[in-house]
Amino acid sequence: MTWDITGMGAVACNGTTPSEVFDALCAGRDGHGPLQVFDHEKYRARNAYEITDRALPGVDEPGRATRWLVDAIDQALADAGHPRDLTDVPVLVGTTLQEQRSAELWWRHGSALDPADLHFGTALREEYGAARTYTFANACAASLYALAMATDLIELGEADTVVVAGTDAIGESAFGTLDRVQNDVPDALRPFDRSHRGMLMGEGAVAVVLTRAAAPGRPVHARLRGVGVNCDAQHSTAPDPEGITRVLRDAYRLAGAAPEEIDLVMLHGSGTPKNDSTEATVLSRIFPPGSGPLMTAVKSMTGHTLGGSGLLSLTMAVLALQRGQVPPVLGLTDPIEEAEGLRLVRGHAATAPELTLAQVDAFGFGGINAAAILEAAR
Repeated sequence: MTWDITGMGAVACNGTTPSEVFDALCAGRDGHGPLQVFDHEKYRARNAYEITDRALPGVDEPGRATRWLVDAIDQALADAGHPRDLTDVPVLVGTTLQEQRSAELWWRHGSALDPADLHFGTALREEYGAARTYTFANACAASLYALAMATDLIELGEADTVVVAGTDAIGESAFGTLDRVQNDVPDALRPFDRSHRGMLMGEGAVAVVLTRAAAPGRPVHARLRGVGVNCDAQHSTAPDPEGITRVLRDAYRLAGAAPEEIDLVMLHGSGTPKNDSTEATVLSRIFPPGSGPLMTAVKSMTGHTLGGSGLLSLTMAVLALQRGQVPPVLGLTDPIEEAEGLRLVRGHAATAPELTLAQVDAFGFGGINAAAILEAAR
């Protein structure tokens, strides 16, 4: 069984629509910059990949993650030609921090806060009449977990159409925690390069409309062939190569695809030495050195957008399949040893008109792993 992706929406630090983000990636434009509202003196890391949308420079605002979520869903519904009435359409949202930043602003600065607004379902009911909303906090794999749940709902006959989304705004407590637990101090996120020092957070939201079958005459962006998920629980933070291998094999099985059929891999590429080396090692065992699929990592330009990162990579994979173009891994000049046999796109975007199947990786803390397989709609 396959599922049709009929609508997409996204906002990130380097674009306000999927097309804008993809064009920026292909041009090598990132959203990296100095911290906009956090006190620079409190942290070793001084940069992030933030969205510049606050009304007053240097003054933070509550509700940004929800605002972007609504924006991304609006885009996806308009793109799919679907009405804004989601009374009978499930909405599944992947996130890591939800509206944690709003709670911080209430606690520290007395910003207005209605506890109901900490749950995305409140805004989704108000905006779309959505009665079936679900939030998944499966770390960095959250939005792909939500995507897997959407395929189950459709396959079981519980829905014909599902909206799947992901959103996160950077919270200061999360930023500070990451700043203290990373051994090195990254000034930028540089996946698979020997200069990588760790992960930096990004912001944004993404949404797709997934259907059993597109309505007659409606365009289809791509077809989802399968999503593999697991939780190996081998370590609280370190990735487990066996758990990642199992989830990839499961994704291939569900998609009815062999590894040698994959043309493009959207890497998790978090920029942390352990994650990069583990992902590269696993893929080097699966794909023949030097002749496997093209590979890229969008976090090199968007930062790590946390719960929505997997779905953001997926929408970028859709556009790569449509346009026959693959963005580079920004800043990759000296690949780590484990990645030397992989076909990492670097320097400038690659032209690849015959792309058919794409793999999307998302691996989170606690061994929460997910992988999706997409097929070009031709």
